[in-house]
Amino acid sequence: MKLKIKSGDSVRVMAGDHKGEEGKIVKIFLDKNRAIVEGVNMVSKHAKPSAQNPQGGIVKKEASIHISNLMLLEKGNTTKVGYRIEGDKKIRFSKKSDKAI
Repeated sequence: MKLKIKSGDSVRVMAGDHKGEEGKIVKIFLDKNRAIVEGVNMVSKHAKPSAQNPQGGIVKKEASIHISNLMLLEKGNTTKVGYRIEGDKKIRFSKKSDKAI
């Protein structure tokens, strides 16, 4: 499946418990249609002591969010994404401002 958002894009959460929060996409899971957004959907995980974390304890980390709940940000405003061919390249563009992303 082709997604209209990529890693590194700034997005806003449009639905769910974290509605209105913004951040950058850290990682996308194509098989599950989910993405991890920096600083959004933080969960507490219990960590056993290890070499990297000798203390162990409770660690806060981001959980994934379904991509249907995310929308691309362009200059602080949300926008839909479209594709068009310019010359011999396929580019993404903002449907709100009609500019290449």
